[in-house]
Amino acid sequence: MMLNDIAAYIAPAATMIAACMTAANLGPRLTGWGFAVFTVGSLAWSVVAIASGQQNLLLTNAFLTVVNAVGIWRGLGRIARFDDGAKAAEEKSVRADTPTLVNVGAIEGRTIVDQGGKKIGNAVGVMAAADSGTIAYVVAGLGGIGGIGERLVALPWTRLDRHHDNLVVQMQSAAIAALPNLDPSNWPARPHHFGR
Repeated sequence: MMLNDIAAYIAPAATMIAACMTAANLGPRLTGWGFAVFTVGSLAWSVVAIASGQQNLLLTNAFLTVVNAVGIWRGLGRIARFDDGAKAAEEKSVRADTPTLVNVGAIEGRTIVDQGGKKIGNAVGVMAAADSGTIAYVVAGLGGIGGIGERLVALPWTRLDRHHDNLVVQMQSAAIAALPNLDPSNWPARPHHFGR
């Protein structure tokens, strides 16, 4: 088997795997590794382009290799270091005699579990008061797969606790089920009244 034949198999496989890794948006490191896999794909596509004489495919993938290098630097370098710094601050605040800190930028995407530890959804947005910086509510995507069939609700920050990388909602299942659905393009100015 020739190098271009091997590259013809690797190129689409690496591109599809990398697309899934980056689209999942599961943190800077996984996204950074997704760009690394994208680089393997763009290099393999370049081999295919050279072997088949497709100049436009070669130029496109040369450009994508540069873009992927930036993605690797951001995901595995710069943003990962910032993420490490924020996690260190969170951990120190838990041990210190100060209010516990939370990396607001990392709330989105966190898993939300019920009081028994069962996953009920993911945080898809965070709303905070501009004057005080106090978090008002977290928008949770409940159910569905990849956003399809998902129900959006506003969970008050005062009813959420952090446990490791999860957010634990301190509400009964019936109270969560009774929360009004949010319009994806029209979130409330403040959360609704919440029962236990």
